[in-house]
Amino acid sequence: MSNIKVNLENTKISMEEILKYKEEVEQIDKILRKDPNSENNFLGWMELPSNYDKEEFERIKLAAERVRKNSEVFICIGIGGSYLGARAVIEALTNTFYNYSKRETPQILYAGNNISASYITDMIELIGDRDFSINVISKSGTTTEPALAFRIFREILENKYGIKGARERILVTTDKAKGALKQLSDEEGYETFVVPDNIGGRYSVLTAVGLLPIAVAGIDIEKLMQGAKYAQDKYTDSNLKYNECYQYAVVRNLLNRTNKDIEILVNYEPKMHYFTEWWKQLFGESEGKDGKGIFPAGVDFTTDLHSMGQYIQDGRRNLFETVINIENANSDFTIKEEADNLDGLNYLAGKTMDFVNKKAMEGTIQAHVDGRVPNILINMERLDEKTLGHLIYFFELACAMSGNILGVNPFNQPGVEEYKKNMFKLLGKPGYEN
Repeated sequence: MSNIKVNLENTKISMEEILKYKEEVEQIDKILRKDPNSENNFLGWMELPSNYDKEEFERIKLAAERVRKNSEVFICIGIGGSYLGARAVIEALTNTFYNYSKRETPQILYAGNNISASYITDMIELIGDRDFSINVISKSGTTTEPALAFRIFREILENKYGIKGARERILVTTDKAKGALKQLSDEEGYETFVVPDNIGGRYSVLTAVGLLPIAVAGIDIEKLMQGAKYAQDKYTDSNLKYNECYQYAVVRNLLNRTNKDIEILVNYEPKMHYFTEWWKQLFGESEGKDGKGIFPAGVDFTTDLHSMGQYIQDGRRNLFETVINIENANSDFTIKEEADNLDGLNYLAGKTMDFVNKKAMEGTIQAHVDGRVPNILINMERLDEKTLGHLIYFFELACAMSGNILGVNPFNQPGVEEYKKNMFKLLGKPGYEN
């Protein structure tokens, strides 16, 4: 089983300091595990890897297989947690140039995550005459961005395939019993999958919300769940001395209490870019409330060393880094010697590209630590379904613990509604005139 290990050495925080939180962590853990499957809280993700709907899981695989057979393009319509988790996994586990390369699965596009007319126009042009299907993901069906995109692509499907043909190409992930999208799906006969009542959007990647698009991409969702199950079992020990997930949560808060209020998630693998975007939502929406919260940022190294590197090295000392290190590269090649050596790189001859990347990581970590930027290192054995499932669960559980230590509710997002009220008023939506 692929594993994950946490190295806290470069935070300069001792285990003695961490263990001062032992009783608090055990108390929070007890609360989190008291009744995780109750519909009155948002803790259903905690036991999801071992307690998911097996019948729906099989329907997901069948629906994904059908899409792969009848569609050249698959459009995932959603915003925030409704698409970020799926995109994170798909981009991490497929070819870097998946959408531009020859493949046996559909090209995957994302809509409903903005209100840009040019974005939609360009996407329609890109699809052209090719066969396509859509998966609209929304618990209510009334969230502005995905609802608008669904209107547009539903009309295109109905014009292209007729009402009956379109029904076979529209997959809906929504509330199990209520809401505008559920009502429409029942009326039209769309196949539906469930957004669980007790799992918030940013924690929902291992439900149908994320699993259906991931399966369409040809990724083994059973292995993804196996990795998450391994993490579920691994982090059941409430003893802070032995639980690295909870140690990470505690160290984040200890750093925050020394005015380190920005956490930068760092990766050295471009495929992990959207995993960082998912992580940013997870922690930003969970902890940013009541005037509190560690601001989650992200960089792709070594690329961003040539843009953000200067600030991280010499800017304000209010930040710390969490680096994801993939120990074993899925592919590699050896650097060759050149006769003229005009670029001066012959000293690297015989070394692999991954070796050079690792040394860049090690050198950067040391430079930033010397520059008073604490560093947390998360080592992944490899980038595959099991390890990524493990990492997803690791961060979800760490976020739940960290938010509780911080003293906020990590499962609500009251501030998200404020911009909507102003937008609806400006647009003249009924009920928002005053």
